[in-house]
Amino acid sequence: MQIPDTHSPHEVINSPAFRQLVRRRWSVSLVLTLAMLTVYFGFLLVVAFNKAYLAQMVGKNLTLAIPVGLGIILFAWLLTGIYVYWANNHYDQEVANLKAKVK
Repeated sequence: MQIPDTHSPHEVINSPAFRQLVRRRWSVSLVLTLAMLTVYFGFLLVVAFNKAYLAQMVGKNLTLAIPVGLGIILFAWLLTGIYVYWANNHYDQEVANLKAKVK
């Protein structure tokens, strides 16, 4: 009977595969966070320095600020969806592979 290829948790944590997985998760998280912060603070800067732009009427009773604000909310949902898709299709599989090495 052959003993399965197992590793201690310390070996897995110190492995290049684990470090690469952590780096990739941080990279994805950082890119998505920076994208959201850029859009959000961009909106705040426009509100602070160019109120007239967002006060433009785009309908009889609707200013540009309302669709832009809704767009920011939709953008946040989109980024969340991108992260969930990435986590479900890439990250979770790699975590499962690393867990299998510990068992």
